[in-house]
Amino acid sequence: MQGKLNVQTENIFPVIKKFLYSDHEIFLRELVSNAVDATQKLKTLSTRGDFKDELGDLTIDVKIDSKKKTLTVSDRGIGMTAEEVEKYINQIAFSGVSDFLDKYKDSHEPLIGHFGLGFYSAFMVSDKVEIFTKSWKEEPAQHWSCEGNPEFSMEEDKKHTDRGTDIVLHIADDCKEFLEESTILQLLKKYCRFMPVAIRFGEETVWVDSETDCDKDGNPKRVEKKQPRIINDPDPAWKKSPSSLTDEDYKKFYHELFPMNFEEPLFQIHLNVDYPFNLTGILYFPKVRKTIDPNRNKIQLYCNQVFVTDQVEGVVPDYLMLLHGVLDSPDIPLNVSRSYLQSDANVKKISTHISKKVADKLEEMSKKKEGEEKSALEEKWDDIKIFVQYGMLTDEKFCERAMKFYLLKGTDGTYYTLDSYREKIKALQTDKDKTVCYLYASDADAEHAYIEKAKAKGYDVLLMDSPLESHFVNLLEQKIEKTRFVRVDSDTVEKLIPHDDSIPEKLSKEEKEKLQPIIEAEIDKQKFTVQLESLESDDAPMQVTQSEFMRRYREMAQTSGGGMGFYGELPESYNLVVNINHPLISRVLNEADADKQKELVHQLTDLALLGNGLLKGEALSRFLKRSVEMI
Repeated sequence: MQGKLNVQTENIFPVIKKFLYSDHEIFLRELVSNAVDATQKLKTLSTRGDFKDELGDLTIDVKIDSKKKTLTVSDRGIGMTAEEVEKYINQIAFSGVSDFLDKYKDSHEPLIGHFGLGFYSAFMVSDKVEIFTKSWKEEPAQHWSCEGNPEFSMEEDKKHTDRGTDIVLHIADDCKEFLEESTILQLLKKYCRFMPVAIRFGEETVWVDSETDCDKDGNPKRVEKKQPRIINDPDPAWKKSPSSLTDEDYKKFYHELFPMNFEEPLFQIHLNVDYPFNLTGILYFPKVRKTIDPNRNKIQLYCNQVFVTDQVEGVVPDYLMLLHGVLDSPDIPLNVSRSYLQSDANVKKISTHISKKVADKLEEMSKKKEGEEKSALEEKWDDIKIFVQYGMLTDEKFCERAMKFYLLKGTDGTYYTLDSYREKIKALQTDKDKTVCYLYASDADAEHAYIEKAKAKGYDVLLMDSPLESHFVNLLEQKIEKTRFVRVDSDTVEKLIPHDDSIPEKLSKEEKEKLQPIIEAEIDKQKFTVQLESLESDDAPMQVTQSEFMRRYREMAQTSGGGMGFYGELPESYNLVVNINHPLISRVLNEADADKQKELVHQLTDLALLGNGLLKGEALSRFLKRSVEMI
């Protein structure tokens, strides 16, 4: 038989769309997917009683013949009759899967393809493609051949006696990499590692116990043995019931997905949805480093166990890109593109559902079980806090849920929910304007002196040390009425939480006017602003503080840019707070010797800078030398 391929014009655009977003390597995924479908169809016919013979070995074979320059994909599935080859191959864009699904709507075996176009992807890498196929029905085998143009040939094939289909690709000279074992193995591992039918490719070497040789203790020796290489796991963890899996099973599967990640995941969420869309998968929470850059391409998207992409923007909310794992949905087609993901209604439903499931899991973990000192969420909080913050900052619905379980951590290591912490501090940390003031430190060691002063006043101090804290405290101030967050080093302890009472001043107005220029003469006025304050006489003579507003917005600009760039470009500025009630400040004011006065101001200033980690280099060396001389 000779003929011309019937290319239907109304189906040309699906062809263009499919391959517009595909690399040449996609051909192997398509051909193996077709082989899987043919096998799954045969299983369905056997289950229904239509096919009564033995199924036998249903393993799909992928073989390379470098001498003949061929790559062959073979299956022992349903095969095709001459009529079916004419319909599904010669008339491009009819789908055998669509017809089969119409007939067997209650099929329990998932089928992959939908468009009948996948076979023609073979011509992207081949000069010639041959099909040797024999149907499960009692009809002659067929041999079909085409050299990548509308001309084809088809004839009976008396040599092909076994049920199934062989697709033989004669690889083009400019695609010789597809004749290399390492290339094909890499592609099979990428696209087919979890397909639901076993796939065999080449051989691998394994270590086994010898059947004949033993060591001196009588134990079998370990010897090398070659065996057929099965490249896929047809029954991956996400397809199993969660009740059948242990934590060790989940961890084992995690390392199977990410063999180069040696850390254990913190916990996982097993997804299993059948309405209003189909979705299965496992999402793992890794330990999140102190960074706001999502570790992308760690969630793999599958369609009926066939790898589609690891570019899942749109399938999951942006903040969930920090997670690792697998999602599998037949509602997402194999010819997926970024524009499709951003616009498809099913994808948006999946994204919303995943976010809800994550919030459900975290809320469940926040509940303490009887007899436990800490909830499961408290145990993991330090490792996932930045993830929760990122979610709250970028997803309003997740934020609403997270307000119930978000944890604040005190500098003593105690965890509090937002409601319980507010209840704890509101009596003592409410200012004169009836605003509850939350004091926090970004670095418990660097800000230790300030923390201790706040605690001495009876205040509680939180530890808020993620890169997102500047953005996050802004969010909490918006979400929680009459709330203000203040870092402990942003002002003197008396002014952190303003009250109506004030400390009497020991210096007169004239003395303060005389003192100001003496201090300013010895500092960098571009970086420091002198503030004369009436503090307790046993407070430090000088302290360095940094405006909460300017510091916070400067940090926010550095992590977000955009319209806040102005703040990010501002130089760091500090306040040098002078305690006018301290005896040493009176001594500075009354010192008649200008050199001694200058030396004393330098010493007090350097002490304040040292306490804030700002005294470095040559200035630190001079301070140490001066200290020894003064002693």
